[in-house]
Amino acid sequence: MKVANLDSYIDYLKFQKAYSDYTVESYYNDIVEFLNYCNQEALDYKKVEYSDTRIYLMYLKEQKKDTNATINRKLSALRSFYKYLVNQKVVKSNVFNLLNGQKKAKKLPRYFEYNELEELFKVPDTNTDIGQRNLLILEMLYATGVRVGELVNIKIKDINKNSRQILILGKGNKERNVSYGEYCEDILNKYLLYGRVNLNKNNSEFLLLNHLGNQLTERGVRYILTELIKQTSLSKSISPHMIRHSFATHLLNEGCDLLSVQKLLGHESISATQIYTHVTTDRLKEVYYNSFPRAKKDD
Repeated sequence: MKVANLDSYIDYLKFQKAYSDYTVESYYNDIVEFLNYCNQEALDYKKVEYSDTRIYLMYLKEQKKDTNATINRKLSALRSFYKYLVNQKVVKSNVFNLLNGQKKAKKLPRYFEYNELEELFKVPDTNTDIGQRNLLILEMLYATGVRVGELVNIKIKDINKNSRQILILGKGNKERNVSYGEYCEDILNKYLLYGRVNLNKNNSEFLLLNHLGNQLTERGVRYILTELIKQTSLSKSISPHMIRHSFATHLLNEGCDLLSVQKLLGHESISATQIYTHVTTDRLKEVYYNSFPRAKKDD
């Protein structure tokens, strides 16, 4: 469905808000779904009323069978879109502001145990250009905790090999430096010396390249991770964010303070980082029962 206001909104998300490709695509799909619904119900999206949004909410729940989390995501995309339409004077008010979000069950972040990551790290064949790149993806996601959108946008000039730091352009165009350790350093140096030289057919400025020599995309990274985990004994699914969760969880389990983890993750608010304290509770219990002399009775 071709809507000029949607095209300009997507450009706004890309170029002014600097949202990742994955986020922009998600917003686009959620808004298009609503516009198609309006078309189907003979509604003018510029004249939608509160009662229409209530019926749409029922449609998502009862016909689409969307989860509360999915519904909240779609409502968030529509609130943002209609806020943009209000600012552009296309509509008078944002009717989606009147619609309450759905109650969401608190979901703890999924993560890998360290031994599981070690198994994953053994999969790529570093005798090949693609294998070197794939191991670097794994090591860099885990070593730095960066988001996948931040990872694929790393340029060669952003890397300071002397200090083992990378300048990252995060959400809202905010910059931060992340560090990487010796394991990541080893594969980075090997990839820069061999794999990337062979892959770089187009004189690209980006670190991670696909087989055509172009910048690797977020979708490409997700596909690579899915293919890699198939070659392990692990039954877990995988995503770049799951490795980011592992980075944060392992730091906290090893005694890193929450404020430092917040800075390393690039979270604007400490509240976004606090979810990881729930994950580490199990680890604290384990330490307590194994270490405290009166935690358990002798048989």
